[in-house]
Amino acid sequence: MDIKERILCGRKVTEIGLGTWQLGTKWGTPFDADEARRVLEAAYNGGITLIDTADCYLGGQSEQAIGDFIKTHPDRFFVSTKIGRRSNPHNADAYTPETVADFIDGSLERLGVERLDLVLLHCPPTPVYDKAEVFEALEKIKKTGKISAYGVSVEKVSEGIKAAEYGISAIEVVFNMFRHKPLDELFPLCKEKNIGILARVPLASGLLTGKFSKDTVFGEKDHRNYNRDGKSFDKGETFAGVDYEKGLMAVDELKKLFGTDDIAPYALKWILMHDEVSAVIPGASRAEQVTSNLRAEETAPLTAEQMKAVDDIYNKYIREDVHNNW
Repeated sequence: MDIKERILCGRKVTEIGLGTWQLGTKWGTPFDADEARRVLEAAYNGGITLIDTADCYLGGQSEQAIGDFIKTHPDRFFVSTKIGRRSNPHNADAYTPETVADFIDGSLERLGVERLDLVLLHCPPTPVYDKAEVFEALEKIKKTGKISAYGVSVEKVSEGIKAAEYGISAIEVVFNMFRHKPLDELFPLCKEKNIGILARVPLASGLLTGKFSKDTVFGEKDHRNYNRDGKSFDKGETFAGVDYEKGLMAVDELKKLFGTDDIAPYALKWILMHDEVSAVIPGASRAEQVTSNLRAEETAPLTAEQMKAVDDIYNKYIREDVHNNW
């Protein structure tokens, strides 16, 4: 399949990438190296060139599996990795020029490369965005050749706006049919400053696949079970912060709009209708999920009427609870 390409940090990447939070494992199950390789092979065979990971995903096993795979396909992939969440406790004090350098060295080793394509601070606490020395350290490390570009993955739009002051190259932000706020200020700012945008949590933790119902049961170790109220980390990471039952009502409206229960391709296509987005990074724990995500490339662009209808559904069910929180 030929996937359209866009520009990220001066390089061409496929507009659909691969997110690897759950690479080769379902929520709460042990890491399966064979399944991880099948996922990566599906991405390769499907034409994907962008992989997103983090130093903390699966305790570092995500980076290691990706590193082993890209050795067999040199110069094919652009790998974006995130750093910082391995620190314990994860607070503003954990981000210093010294720790940032250590985090980067760790990712270089696990990925088995001499230079990282893109490094993002991994949703650091808000006070970190006032620590100019951290961003100055990233710029110094870039000049050594260890990284090609750097930026941030953010929880809140306000954090992305603050980070844009530091000359970053990319921002990773939650953006989907249930999270429209980045459109207000962040997207125009990134366009003005030529900052790439990676759209994360694009399917709202699976809610925007259309596969869930009130009767769906999530495993004990699945964050969609235990983190709906943000007990373990920012609840915006779980269902994009949307109340589950309200989300289901909105999904029912989307199903009617698109005339199908399978709305995932439309959810991804909606994101790609925004030219400011460099790429969307849906996750995949199994190879068939990669194939499913790629169906968005075969989906026709949404019409102006469909785009307005999505806005109307958002305003009706989602905006009041979500828009001003992130």
